[in-house]
Amino acid sequence: MIADPCACASILLAETSQKASTLQPRYWSSQTSSLTPYEIRNTPHAMPSTASPETPATAAPPQSATEQLMGAARDTTGQQATPPDSSTIQLLSAEVSEATRLLMRGEWDLLWQRVYAFTIDFFVGFVPRLVQALIVLGLLYLVYRGVQIVLFRLLDRSQRVDAGLQGVLLKVYRSVASVLIAVLVLDQIFDSVTGLVAGLSIAGIAVGFAARDSLENFISGVTIMMDKPFRIGDNVEVDGQFGTVEDITLRSTRMRTLNNEVIVMPNTQMINQKLLNHTMKDVLRVEIFFGIAYKERPQEAREVVLKEAEGDDRWHPDYEPSVIVTEMGDSSVNMRLRLFLKNPKQEVPVRWEYTEKVREALREADIEIPFPHLQLFVDETKAFEGAPWMPASGRRTTSGGGPPKQLDGGSSAEGRQTADD
Repeated sequence: MIADPCACASILLAETSQKASTLQPRYWSSQTSSLTPYEIRNTPHAMPSTASPETPATAAPPQSATEQLMGAARDTTGQQATPPDSSTIQLLSAEVSEATRLLMRGEWDLLWQRVYAFTIDFFVGFVPRLVQALIVLGLLYLVYRGVQIVLFRLLDRSQRVDAGLQGVLLKVYRSVASVLIAVLVLDQIFDSVTGLVAGLSIAGIAVGFAARDSLENFISGVTIMMDKPFRIGDNVEVDGQFGTVEDITLRSTRMRTLNNEVIVMPNTQMINQKLLNHTMKDVLRVEIFFGIAYKERPQEAREVVLKEAEGDDRWHPDYEPSVIVTEMGDSSVNMRLRLFLKNPKQEVPVRWEYTEKVREALREADIEIPFPHLQLFVDETKAFEGAPWMPASGRRTTSGGGPPKQLDGGSSAEGRQTADD
């Protein structure tokens, strides 16, 4: 027999009012006091019935979309709810479809019961979680800002951490903190974020394989920041390129050459290739190469060149300029002027300036600066003395011991013919 509808409605309203007043969850619980309105309507012992004991109880219908949706929430007693089988969007779609069907059929009582149950379940289950997530978000943001301020001050006071490394560390901190905050906030809203974290991990691995070169440059950038083979403002030479470092990022390093050109070098090349830093130390030796003729005296050239370097305040006080002989070349005696700068960044202008000064000083002192050439000395008298001259005709000449004199403008054959005549 069918239960009395009025009795069922009374029991339903009483139960939902009690649950709403105490804010107790009414879903996914093993206690009979936590039965949903749908279960109350279909539970035999909860409704008056005129059926005989021998009459078998009617089987409960499948769980509704609303009950599945709300069952994903954690109840206030701390019990972990079983996650629904369908996604949230599918459950909402099913609930809207069911409500539309009841509306079209004019079943206002059932429609009201479904809307009322959904509203109570939403506010009891989801809204507290959302409020809790917002509170956690606010607290985590305050902690994030506090740690960021402390970290920035510590990096700013540290003498061993340059500006480039400070920027990289702050970027890494912001990225890691943002991911952690997002995971903790989502954990307050949903029952489990394990699937989300696993999905992100798999996506990260796929992206890592796709962007392997970028990851190599990133690791090289971190290595540069930690090892500090050069810093912003240093004059470096790498892969035959000389320039001043302007910026260091996690992917590349930017240098400005003497021609005012900007070179972007991947960090992997900066790490793997030979790199020469001209400004890492407090003192830098600049060498000016020059040569003098073999007939000149090296001591005289040394005095002339050192006189040009006297009185320059750019030299380091602990080192004096010097001139040494380095090589006995094919055409010159090679020498070298050594200057010690107290500011290594002045290397290029000093080199240009003293290359010209050395040349002018040697010229004014009448000291020859040779250029590569060969001198051939031939003693014609000794070379042809007593040697017979054999003309092209095969006849041996009898006059003189040397070759016939060639007339101006004539060929060699004409010269020999004239000599024979």
